Amino acid sequence: MLTVMTQMGALIVAGVVWRLLRPGGLDADTARRVLTTLVYYLLLPALVLQVLWTAPLGLDSLRIALVAGTTVLAMVGVTLLACRACLAERGAVGAMLLAAAWPNATYLGLPVLDSLFGDAGRAVAIQYDLFACLPLLLTLGILLARHYGDPEAVRLYGGGGAIRGLAAVPSIWAAVLGVALNLAGLPLVTWLDTWLGFLADSVAPLMLFSLGLALVFDRFRGRDLRPLVMVSVIQLLIAPLFALGLVWWVGLEGVPGVGSVLEAAMPAMVLGLVFCDRFRLDTGLYAVAVTLTTALSLLTLPLWFAIAGHLVPGG
Repeated sequence: MLTVMTQMGALIVAGVVWRLLRPGGLDADTARRVLTTLVYYLLLPALVLQVLWTAPLGLDSLRIALVAGTTVLAMVGVTLLACRACLAERGAVGAMLLAAAWPNATYLGLPVLDSLFGDAGRAVAIQYDLFACLPLLLTLGILLARHYGDPEAVRLYGGGGAIRGLAAVPSIWAAVLGVALNLAGLPLVTWLDTWLGFLADSVAPLMLFSLGLALVFDRFRGRDLRPLVMVSVIQLLIAPLFALGLVWWVGLEGVPGVGSVLEAAMPAMVLGLVFCDRFRLDTGLYAVAVTLTTALSLLTLPLWFAIAGHLVPGG
């Protein structure tokens, strides 16, 4: 695990260095938008299709989705309780909810599980995100952002319907197609498998590099200290502990069990910045939360890997 996290960290640091040096005059935000757009519309759907077409789907898939969805909902509740103690403003509360409840299940979770467990890890990461986290983000997450956001922003931009939001995600369509072909028992022909694999192999390094491009170090404010501590504790400690209990309760074993705990232990997702900007939540607080939890996760993820590997049956 130490070797994996060192490799992951090196790619993230490369993105940070690019943000600072701006090679060729290309700023980090522009580079990140180009890379994430490529991943979002082409590379990640190819990976999702390949994995879900060939992965074993069954009760473990339902258990992974149950662990993921229940953990997100529970952390929303925990964060709401924590926000009463930190006396944060509405915009900060909205940012804290998104940062603490939804893990970076794809942009960091997928590369980590892929490096640790190979194809089996990829399958867990994709199912954890697409079967639970992403649908909840595009429904409950948008509702929370609307509720705590600036009324003028809500009036101008709205939130979009849940079904409409899900239908606009290419990976959702790739997941539906992959599951359908899997359940129909249609084989993945060799040439298509090779082509999808060629695209899919680019996802992990580009995601990690893009994550580094998104990290910021110049937006910290003293009043953000308490909310940041709360977000970090909830996202990196309470969420994986809660998920570990669920994994035991539902009977997840081996890679699905350990992988689900690690997914719950991932730092705050980068995608939340889009919702903060759109609904005028506290974007600065959210950006620092992503940076801080990502940095801390390089220390906490090996810890949860060791704990889950010891406590999850077959881990």
